[in-house]
Amino acid sequence: MTTAIQIPGYVAGTWVIDATHSAVSFSVRHLMVSKVRGGFRTFEGTIVTAEDPAASSVTATIDLASIDTNNEDRDNHIRSADFFEVEKYPTMTYRSTGLRVDGDDYVVDGELDLHGVVRSVPLTVELNGFGPDPYGGTRAGFSATAEISRNDFGIDIHMPLDGGGVVIGDKIAISLEIEAVLQA
Repeated sequence: MTTAIQIPGYVAGTWVIDATHSAVSFSVRHLMVSKVRGGFRTFEGTIVTAEDPAASSVTATIDLASIDTNNEDRDNHIRSADFFEVEKYPTMTYRSTGLRVDGDDYVVDGELDLHGVVRSVPLTVELNGFGPDPYGGTRAGFSATAEISRNDFGIDIHMPLDGGGVVIGDKIAISLEIEAVLQA
């Protein structure tokens, strides 16, 4: 196979995210001194690796009610109208618009739809590889990171601290560990 982007072991096809072996997580500054980490338990997505890797695409949906920060009260607050407003906006979706090489990195350009707002969010992607699984199938692994501003998505709760700063930071670091299964 001749491609514009050379990737060892590359397999073209349509892949479904294996949520059991994947993670969608985030961290946000808390009280200006530490970071709170969390993730989502329910998500799904499809990755299409094209014959020309630059023509590949991804779509994903995350159930916002499945947030898990290891604190039920905090999770309920994040589900409320102060943050996600899951009654009105139950999901977050991502749809790629392109793939490019940036130095040693792959970048998936795409649109994130969160809280009724759509913004461009590039994902810096590490291709972990392609290989067989013990069930006769083929798996692919990807790691990705991004940073978003919650204010850009209309999640603009402000909780100032008495001495300056805020209880919850604006910048959200996103981390994805994705394992996907090739569809026959």
